[in-house]
Amino acid sequence: MMGLLIKMGNRRFVLFTLLLLFKCSLAWFVVFEDGPSWMTMLTEIPFFWLVFIMIEWFAKKRKLLYYTIANLMFTLLYFTVLMYYKYYGIIVTYHAISQADKVTKVGNSTYSLMDPYYLLVFVDILVLIAIPIVLRKKSTRIQTNLKPISRTALSVMFAVSIALCFFSIWPNRASMNENKQAEEMGILNYEIYTIFADSTEDEAWTEFEDIDQTTIDGLKGVQPVANPQYFGAAKGKNVIIVQMESFQDFLVGLEVDGVEVTPNMNKLAAGDFHYRNFYAMVGQGTTSDAEFVVNTSMYVPKHEPATQDYVKKDLPSLPKLLKAEGYQTATFHTNEVQFWNRKELYSAVGFDKYYDKKFFGDGDHVAFGASDEVLFAKSLDELKKMDASGQPFYAHLITMSSHHPYNVPEDKIRMELPEEFDDTLVGRYIQAQNYSDYALGQFIEQLKASGLWENSIVLFYGDHQGLPVYSLDSKERDLMKGLLGHEYAYPDMFNIPLVLHVPGVTTPTEIDKTGGQVDILPTVANLTGISLADQIHFGQDLLNANANVLPMRHFLPSGSIVTDNDVFVPGIAYDDGKNFPLETSKQSIGGATKEQYEGALELLHLSDSYVNQLPDKKATEAE
Repeated sequence: MMGLLIKMGNRRFVLFTLLLLFKCSLAWFVVFEDGPSWMTMLTEIPFFWLVFIMIEWFAKKRKLLYYTIANLMFTLLYFTVLMYYKYYGIIVTYHAISQADKVTKVGNSTYSLMDPYYLLVFVDILVLIAIPIVLRKKSTRIQTNLKPISRTALSVMFAVSIALCFFSIWPNRASMNENKQAEEMGILNYEIYTIFADSTEDEAWTEFEDIDQTTIDGLKGVQPVANPQYFGAAKGKNVIIVQMESFQDFLVGLEVDGVEVTPNMNKLAAGDFHYRNFYAMVGQGTTSDAEFVVNTSMYVPKHEPATQDYVKKDLPSLPKLLKAEGYQTATFHTNEVQFWNRKELYSAVGFDKYYDKKFFGDGDHVAFGASDEVLFAKSLDELKKMDASGQPFYAHLITMSSHHPYNVPEDKIRMELPEEFDDTLVGRYIQAQNYSDYALGQFIEQLKASGLWENSIVLFYGDHQGLPVYSLDSKERDLMKGLLGHEYAYPDMFNIPLVLHVPGVTTPTEIDKTGGQVDILPTVANLTGISLADQIHFGQDLLNANANVLPMRHFLPSGSIVTDNDVFVPGIAYDDGKNFPLETSKQSIGGATKEQYEGALELLHLSDSYVNQLPDKKATEAE
């Protein structure tokens, strides 16, 4: 058919087909393991032709302009697919594109993901725009009256293209893995499919009264404990939870050229409970999603950040549980509270107060606000005031200085690295976390000097991965292999630290039990002696855990789970999925079972059903 077009003289049609074939091949090369193939042409080209045929049918003049506009639109989509995959590891859809305003606020982070050759996809557009301008200045006209394609040929091509698109989409609708689905359908077909599938999908929520804790625990394999250990062991004590930006567990104990990367975290992990198999469970909202999961013990939504729709609800939460026991509650973050709609999140989960950039100022600037040193110093002053009131308090502190792409100011760099780490994401990451650890060490010393350390539950955890597998080039992967002693993979990427300090309870203990951010609320509730008998929660108390299944909803395809032995990623379905052994299990012991896989999907459905049927929150807000 391409030869027929050339003979018919419509070079425009052929030219733009070839240009876009190059661009879609680049996207396939980056996103899909097997790269582009003949299947790429069969799934992508028909979609181009549908648009081009519409131009040939309806545009009487300026066809080159319309081709160029179509070319630009397709190019922007492929470029977005590339950039999104480099950080999130999944195919972007219209849900994520609707959050594009956030990209402008984290520009450096976004741009750092881009390999320079990605910009080649825009070169032809610049040329096409420049040619008419140059020729106009030279008073030269462009001959664009090419021989038209006959309407009969266009009709045949349109019918064939529609059929090819349909037969690319229809057989692959049931695929669980979105990346596999996009590869089988073609990227463009997949984008259209998600729009129509979501518009026609009518989610059948499980009835509110049918969602009970026994069912949830059963799906996770949790065996109820009649007399839980440590129940009320820290009753009435303050609760201080520190969420550490992009902090992964492999950093704990890591040395580079004999120098500890995180000496203060190392001391904490060596002196208290350190959970080695603890995992991030965030979605598109990353840091704000971690705040949501930790404070609600529920899963993030399927497509959006939790701070988009879930914050309209009156959410059962850790702040509300503790307030009912006489606690004051506050959250501290040096960025603006409007970012990721946090103001609505904080009112939905019931914090009494929030402290943001308005409180911390913008001095000693790192990343998007005041440095971690400022965060800890100014927050400590407020914690002392709260403690002096005679009421216990719950404080949630969110660090930010080690935010991707880890461009710490020169005067904050405290660790020199070997030359091979120069100009690498891995090197910048290590230096950023080394600085954040320094600030954390100061905070710990201040807590101890103030007496708060011995009168508080203090819990530290990472918010999400810092080094996405998808972002690392070959040199950086080699650096990670040298640091870890094995190939850097999903179990390393999602593994974040959990270190728990409870005066009179915790001892130097390394714990291999699997846990996730959803488990923090029930763990704190157990320590403070608060019963969860009347509150639905999807996590479990890690101090009494006997088994765990963690559904992963973002950064991996739907249906991915973490078990006590593996990270499981489905293929088209469960049967062709892959197991990635946890580092501590050494080898896969049979892998995730189909029962665990199906149970995890049901857990996500129950969480969605529960949150969406909660009553809307009242108009009151945190101060």
